[in-house]
Amino acid sequence: MKTHPFRYWIWISLLLSLHLAGCSTSKDEMLPHGDQTMLDIWNGSGSVGTQQQLQEARGELRRPVLDPERLISDQSAYTRTAANEIRNQFPRLPNPDLVMYVYPHLTGTQQTPVPGYSTVFPLYEKVQYALPGERLEDL
Repeated sequence: MKTHPFRYWIWISLLLSLHLAGCSTSKDEMLPHGDQTMLDIWNGSGSVGTQQQLQEARGELRRPVLDPERLISDQSAYTRTAANEIRNQFPRLPNPDLVMYVYPHLTGTQQTPVPGYSTVFPLYEKVQYALPGERLEDL
């Protein structure tokens, strides 16, 4: 099925008319401006309300002063120490705690009553360390 060449001329004329219509408007008509210059706006020669809004906006952007001790403690995670290096290079392997409940019982030659209590002990006797490069996510 062939298209008629007249159709191409319709599309070309439509695009050309849109292009020319876009160029026919002036900058002042599209972007009207007031009596203030940029220097006036920068210097804040506007109303007092504008100055107050500016001060409020600046106040919201200011950060509170941090406590120096808190700042030091926050940075300690990023400071290289011998202990951090050892922990990073040889991390401890997980050693889950087991919780055991001991029922009330009698003990000793006098048969002294002992109330029930809970105790916690590690699953493994020794502390195990990962080798350098060993991944802990898989464990």
